[in-house]
Amino acid sequence: MDAPGFPERAVRARARAGTAEVFPPADAYGARLFGAAGPGTGDGAYGPAGAGAPLPDALDALRIVPPVFMPRRLEKLIDLGREPSYEDVDLRTPVGGFDALLPLYLSAFGSTRAGSGDLGVAAGRQAARLGIPMVIGENMVPVHGYSRGGEGGTTRSALLERVAAYAQELPDGVGGVVVQQSTEDADSEVWNLLYSDPGTRALRDSGRLGFELKVGQGAKPGLGGMTVVSAAEAGRLSGQFAVRDLLGDGAGAGAGADGGGTGTGAGRRLRCATPGTFTEEIVRQQLRFMRNNFPLARTWVKFHPGRDIALAAATAWAAGADAVTVDGAEGGTGWAPRVFLDQVGLPLGECLRRIGRPAGDLLATGRIWEGGRAVRALALGASAVGLGRAALLAVDEDAEAGLVRLVEALALELRLLVSAVGKYRVGDLDPQDLWPVDTPADAGAHPLPLGNRA
Repeated sequence: MDAPGFPERAVRARARAGTAEVFPPADAYGARLFGAAGPGTGDGAYGPAGAGAPLPDALDALRIVPPVFMPRRLEKLIDLGREPSYEDVDLRTPVGGFDALLPLYLSAFGSTRAGSGDLGVAAGRQAARLGIPMVIGENMVPVHGYSRGGEGGTTRSALLERVAAYAQELPDGVGGVVVQQSTEDADSEVWNLLYSDPGTRALRDSGRLGFELKVGQGAKPGLGGMTVVSAAEAGRLSGQFAVRDLLGDGAGAGAGADGGGTGTGAGRRLRCATPGTFTEEIVRQQLRFMRNNFPLARTWVKFHPGRDIALAAATAWAAGADAVTVDGAEGGTGWAPRVFLDQVGLPLGECLRRIGRPAGDLLATGRIWEGGRAVRALALGASAVGLGRAALLAVDEDAEAGLVRLVEALALELRLLVSAVGKYRVGDLDPQDLWPVDTPADAGAHPLPLGNRA
């Protein structure tokens, strides 16, 4: 029996494996990065057993359109006393209260195996060399603990290892470390620990430490963090997280004791964090708490791509947030139910359209890896864009310089594109530099309801 035109393979896979098919293959945990498929990739997030389709994204449908007449190029020519070139584009940018050499930041990698081990350390070290901020994701302390090392022979915990590697490479006056906190992190007093830690004092006192309230994430809007853990880790973590047998392990060697799900057999469990409960007033109160209790730290908020994203962003800026991060539905590095990857949440382009002209620093992430998509996000109001999956893949390719080379290529594209529209600062980009390909030729004014950036 067969069923043409129907996702037969996915149905049969569920008939065989039950709840395990709600998630990507457990054997791929820590070795594969999961997020929505993009146009032209030919690879839905469901993989060979599913029916996922590329996420439609208005951001990719925009074309960058240089004008013929370029008054800002004339201004630059007069300033320089010569014809300007792409090399004259200034990419140095304020990012959420930090000074960055590029309009980029390293997106949050949480406690998943892919992001919390050696790759996360390597990515942080290279981000520091590039002079861009680094965000460290949720659940690092509840899962891996908090240890400065050297105490009774203990080693430094994963969170502090990443901070130390970043700080060691960071040039003076640029960059910064931002640490997320979710419900379980708050129970572990993560921000209190970091704010008072002698090892982070130099970052704090130089204005290069920040805290990010995590309200949601693009890969699974409305859900908390998820990882695959071994049976041993499941027992240890069950007091702080919901740990469930949903992955269909039947027999075998079990996962590694590091909680990374490195094994291939029985005992693997799904560790689920709670997403937290937020209203406008709760967000306002949380931001007041952050500003009052940690006055030397920058204050960020990360939202998932919800339908009320414009109200959420405006609420955070009005409450004094130094930056609002919008994680489009294309985002994701670790682990999420398959049905969320291509079917839940707004694409990044729609989030930016709904927010319109931002009232503060707007940071955007979601399948950013090259200059064209970055320029379109910047023109739609973002102050900077984040590198997630692209960064991890780059350091996996070359742990010493892979991310640096990736960013060097992206930065060259940024300079070429910004110069092509007759501008020489990324902050001068605006929606008039873009054209929706499917807009009729006689549509008249630019269709995106966005004001020009100051």
